[in-house]
Amino acid sequence: MELLLPKLGLIFWTLIAFGITLWILRKFAWKPILSSLDEREKNISDSILSAENVRKEMSQLKSENEALLAKAREERATMMREAKETRDKIIEDAKEQARLETNKIVADAQSVINQQKMAAITDLKNQVGNLVIEVSEKVLRRELGNKEEQEKYIQQLSQNIELN
Repeated sequence: MELLLPKLGLIFWTLIAFGITLWILRKFAWKPILSSLDEREKNISDSILSAENVRKEMSQLKSENEALLAKAREERATMMREAKETRDKIIEDAKEQARLETNKIVADAQSVINQQKMAAITDLKNQVGNLVIEVSEKVLRRELGNKEEQEKYIQQLSQNIELN
């Protein structure tokens, strides 16, 4: 049983060794250990704050990025709508221009046709007038006493004359 119970001298020297070790640790090791622990705690808290700030910034950047994407989509849709409207307007203007050109060409063609028609009618009138004068001249030159012979002669002349 002696092995289980320590003697008073052993306890005394153990306490003195413990006190000296405690005093040496307190004098030389305690401050550096505590300061390094405080510094580590401070670094950890700074890292946590930094990570939290980065997370907040990332969240803010993400929301800004989404807003920019939405704005870009809206602007793209607006540009596409404007481009479509411009395209439709250009097509409509081109159709209207073509319609105006067609109407102008048709009007010019009708004008030319009417002028040529009038020229042809005038030419025909002149030819008929010349024929009438020619026939009248021939009838008058030939003095026939008989009316019946005059009519035969007129019919003969009208059959012989060719129209140009």
